[in-house]
Amino acid sequence: MSRNLSSDTLKALYAAETAEVFLVLLTLSHDSLIDPIRVTSDAVDTISRGKTYTAFPFQLILPDEIENRPPRARLIIDNISREILRSIKNLSTPARITMEIIRAGDADVVEASFPDFVLTNVKYNSLTLEGNLTIEDFTAEPYPATIFSPSTFPNLL
Repeated sequence: MSRNLSSDTLKALYAAETAEVFLVLLTLSHDSLIDPIRVTSDAVDTISRGKTYTAFPFQLILPDEIENRPPRARLIIDNISREILRSIKNLSTPARITMEIIRAGDADVVEASFPDFVLTNVKYNSLTLEGNLTIEDFTAEPYPATIFSPSTFPNLL
């Protein structure tokens, strides 16, 4: 998470009822995209920190907890406009996803940021585009990364 939650956010989260509206901002980026794709969970476009997030229906399914596998969330985006589909299906490597939580009343303050997701296993049809949101699994990396042998480290002898 990028920062500590503001006192206004904490009050809203712990209140039995609140008028505060929380929004999810998604930024899809990739080296081959000219501009990142920015969408908001709100029904109208959202301007946050000088950037416009387009109102676009999407659904986030929170990560599962399956043993011996990193958490995996799902992102489902309505395919009402073909622009996101055109951008995503032509990528040779997975898109990076940054998820941010803001309050509608103060859209320039990011309450929480999750910048390390990648969009994998993308599938699409005429109605939706969906894929897994994963984080790189460092537990699968070999340790140590190199074998200490006389051929790679001749001064060990």
